[in-house]
Amino acid sequence: MKKTTTKIRVRYAETDQMGFVHHGNYAQFFEIGRLDWITKIGISYKNMESKGILLPVVFLETNYLKPAYYDDELIIETFLLEKPTSKIKFGYNIYNKNKDIITKGITHLAFMNKQSGKPQRCPKYLLDKI
Repeated sequence: MKKTTTKIRVRYAETDQMGFVHHGNYAQFFEIGRLDWITKIGISYKNMESKGILLPVVFLETNYLKPAYYDDELIIETFLLEKPTSKIKFGYNIYNKNKDIITKGITHLAFMNKQSGKPQRCPKYLLDKI
């Protein structure tokens, strides 16, 4: 399935007192990669929401392998783990400048109808892009 890469630079505010990227920021890094993945396949997340589809995160797993530091350039690799149903499951690898994998992650997001708040199937237009 489709895989994208997204470059980011670690901001000072994303680090902790020890100088490492704070663990809570990796969920945001995954989101940056995920939104870039959706955009690169030709889907507007904003447009999807305007059509009444929300994608709340229902599962998040993060495996920290090596630290990242202020001003590091990181590469977020984002990929689908399986064909979407009522959920879409992404995998992530985050690399440092030496191309070492520093963090791995998985997220599951549910397709949710904005009005009813109930789960729904993946929209056909998204499946067609995949």
